[in-house]
Amino acid sequence: MTTATSLHTSTLHSLPLLARGKVRDNYAVGNDRILMVASDRISAFDVIMGEPIPGKGELLTQMALWWFEQLDGIVPNHLTGDAPESVVSADEVAQVTGRSMLVKRLKPIPVEAVVRGYLAGSGWKEYQENRAVCGVPLPEGLKNASKLPHSIYTPAAKAEVGEHDENITFERTVEMIGPELAGKIRDISIQLYERAAAVALKRGIIIADTKFEFGLDDAGELVLMDEVLTPDSSRYWPADSYQEGSNPPSFDKQFLRDWLEQAQVDGKPWAKSPPAPTLPQAVIEGTAGKYREAMERLTG
Repeated sequence: MTTATSLHTSTLHSLPLLARGKVRDNYAVGNDRILMVASDRISAFDVIMGEPIPGKGELLTQMALWWFEQLDGIVPNHLTGDAPESVVSADEVAQVTGRSMLVKRLKPIPVEAVVRGYLAGSGWKEYQENRAVCGVPLPEGLKNASKLPHSIYTPAAKAEVGEHDENITFERTVEMIGPELAGKIRDISIQLYERAAAVALKRGIIIADTKFEFGLDDAGELVLMDEVLTPDSSRYWPADSYQEGSNPPSFDKQFLRDWLEQAQVDGKPWAKSPPAPTLPQAVIEGTAGKYREAMERLTG
C-alpha cells in the first residue's frame, strides 16, 4: 500500500529483498552493501499495525542520520556515504528518497545494547521485584521514572519478528560473544548514550533509555549499525513536564500503546496479538505529531 504521503511496504524489483523487519525493508546491493528503506509501518507490543503513520519513515531516517553526526568519533558507523537513489531504477526513486540509508553489510551481533539513565518500562517492573535490572543492583527507594545514580547497561537478546526481545545479564552476553567484545559493546554503548543524553537535554528532551545495535566488518572491527536514537528505539520525554514517580508523556510510541491498551476487538480488549485493531485517524495523526515534535525539538 503506497500513497503519495505514506509507504506501508516497499516494493523494489531492481534489488533482491533480504528481510522485512517491523519497520525496515532491507535489500542487497552487491555483496557488501545493504539498502535500508524505512517504511511508515509502526509496531506496538511486537505487532505491526495495518495502517502506516505518514512521514514516519522519513523522520526516522533523518533523525538517525543527524544522530550519527552527533556521535562521530566514538565508534565507526555503517553509513557508506553513497546516495540510496544511485542503486535503484528510475521508477523506484520515489520509494527510497528521504527514507533510506545505503550501508555497509556487516555481521550483526545478536545482542541489543540497551542503556538506561532512568527507571522505566520493563526496568521499573524488574526493579520492583528485586531491586535490580538485568542483574545490575540498584539502591532502595527509587520510583517510576527516577533518574538512576549512573547510566546502566542492560542488554537484551534479539528476538525474531513477532517475538519479544528478552532482557539478559551482562554475564550472559559474555557467554554469547566472549568477554572482550561484550565489554567493548557495554563501554561504547554507555559512552554513546551519555553523549546523546547530554545533547538532547540541551534541547529540552530527556532520553530515558535507548538501544544500539552493532555488527563486525570484514576486518573484525566493531561498527554501530541500524537506526540510532529514534523514538522507535528510545524513550523520549519532554524535560519540562518530567516528574519522578509517574510516567512522563513521551515522544515515542507510548501515545499509540496507551490507545491500544483500551482498544476493543469484537467487543473484547485487544489481546496484543495479530491482527491489530484498526487505528482511528486521530490516533494515526496524533502518533505522527509526536514523531514530528521530537524531530523539531532536537534539530530545531
